[in-house]
Amino acid sequence: MKKIVMFGLGLILLLVISILVYYNTSLSPTGTKEEIVSFEVKNGMTSKSIISELHKDGLIKNEVVAYIYVKINNVTNLQAGTYELNKGMSLKEIINTIVNGETVDDSLSLTFIEGKRVKKFAQIISEKYDYTEDEILKKWSDKTYLETLISKYWFLTDEILNDGIYYPLEGYLYPDTYRFKKEATIEEITEKLLDTMADKLASYRNKIDNNQYVNTIHKALTLASIVELEGAKSDDRAGIAGVFYNRLRDGWNLGSDVTTYYAAQIDFSDRDLTQAELDDVNGYNTRSASMAGKLPIGPICNPNVESILAVLNPKESDYYFFVADKNGKTYFSKNNSEHAAIVAELKSKGLWYTYS
Repeated sequence: MKKIVMFGLGLILLLVISILVYYNTSLSPTGTKEEIVSFEVKNGMTSKSIISELHKDGLIKNEVVAYIYVKINNVTNLQAGTYELNKGMSLKEIINTIVNGETVDDSLSLTFIEGKRVKKFAQIISEKYDYTEDEILKKWSDKTYLETLISKYWFLTDEILNDGIYYPLEGYLYPDTYRFKKEATIEEITEKLLDTMADKLASYRNKIDNNQYVNTIHKALTLASIVELEGAKSDDRAGIAGVFYNRLRDGWNLGSDVTTYYAAQIDFSDRDLTQAELDDVNGYNTRSASMAGKLPIGPICNPNVESILAVLNPKESDYYFFVADKNGKTYFSKNNSEHAAIVAELKSKGLWYTYS
């Protein structure tokens, strides 16, 4: 009887050892480190489905053992993403990689430059994604989509839906360098730029509300967009903003060439405008007498925070004109004759800025 018991215990011990050996063997690599596999964990995948896919890709030896391992070790936070795994990794190494979210950086970097129009932003996106410029601009002009954005972002209002506005999101897409997923949608890209603008504007909300001339975000961004372009080659954006405030206060038109170019939908560096374009009466052309004391209907480019701050903190002066030389130095004057004399002097000294 004693021999039978001992034999039984021996069998149990042998079975336990065999199970442990099988278990540990099943945790071991399936191949070599040179055998690399790109593995994707999609959002919403369960640990069971992840294990199944790992087995199909030859990265683990046994689904049941892997599932037991996950349960024993209470693994619950397997992160979505694309991973570069190899068959020389043990099950433990693979699970830890996914738990730690050590994904391959397959994101795309896009740089949006301050002072550029939304058409340029659309072009930049289309160069990295399969979306066409027209497709992007159509989305950015879709009233239903715009209304969802207005309901989501405190700084977007019905002002952007005005029929006279060329591009409703002009001025609201914050220029910066961003990283996006390769499969990012137009909506995801758009809202990341809007999220950044929300962060930039948050601290200045009250100051804008109490401003006499730019008492809405739309007006503030409109003037900031003009300062952005007029001050691109200037060392004094606050001084330029101050000139525009003086003109608004005294009922002058802003007389800004950059608004006239935008009205004609011509890039400033492309060519000179025709007389008809200069005289055109619309909601953007601030050279028109009908625009006396008024801002354009909306922004004419996407400004950065420096221009926004200049608008919120203009330099007080009695100047009504300004011009910057090719080195970025800005010259201010009180009347047109002084302004004309400065321009003539700059040209004679070879300091006049020429667009190439």
